[in-house]
Amino acid sequence: MFIQKSGLLLLSAMLCFSSQYAAAGPMGFKDAYMVMGDFNSNWREAFINYAVTPRDAFGVSGTYMRSDDKTKTRTLEEITYTRLLDRWNMPYAQANLWLIAGVGALQGENERIGSDDTFSTTMITPGIQFDYETTRVYFQATHRLYRAADINHDYSAVRAGLSFYETGYDKTQPWLIVEARNMNGLSDKIEVTPMLRLINKSFFLEAGVNNFAQPRFNFMYIF
Repeated sequence: MFIQKSGLLLLSAMLCFSSQYAAAGPMGFKDAYMVMGDFNSNWREAFINYAVTPRDAFGVSGTYMRSDDKTKTRTLEEITYTRLLDRWNMPYAQANLWLIAGVGALQGENERIGSDDTFSTTMITPGIQFDYETTRVYFQATHRLYRAADINHDYSAVRAGLSFYETGYDKTQPWLIVEARNMNGLSDKIEVTPMLRLINKSFFLEAGVNNFAQPRFNFMYIF
């Protein structure tokens, strides 16, 4: 019985550390800064936020978006707010529901034969993210609205992951992550990317190549 209880406590502690520092949630613990980047040919995003409470974070974000045919480009600079709406702690797992929202300035360009159409407007970006994890399994689903006047670039993504083996908090843990995502109005295809993720304490890296033969690189750091 003692061994079983000790093992459960150890697993719970490892899960807690993973949840706080390395599970790709959109914010860290109270008074922590989170820096994250996501980069490939058609999507580049970088943001930083600060957790003012264990459930609330404010930040800034910059995003570059391009259509598959390269005729449309968008750049967005926004102020963001993240809220942990609910958390479910289980003996061997944890699940979270997040509100992610932003408002900012959008600049766009639509290339046409013989001319270019450029514009600037205000965009709002409310969304929901759900994640579930153990020390070996990870799942995340995100849907976020990217709306401005006469523009709908809503974003949806689903990702799942499996760790190769369990490690201690102070050791590097490798994961296999597969993500499928799409952005309305910029792509009529679903981008699928298998990635290798390496987690160590409050830092992770992800790298892979999507089904369009485009490399992708992600990182996250909490401090």
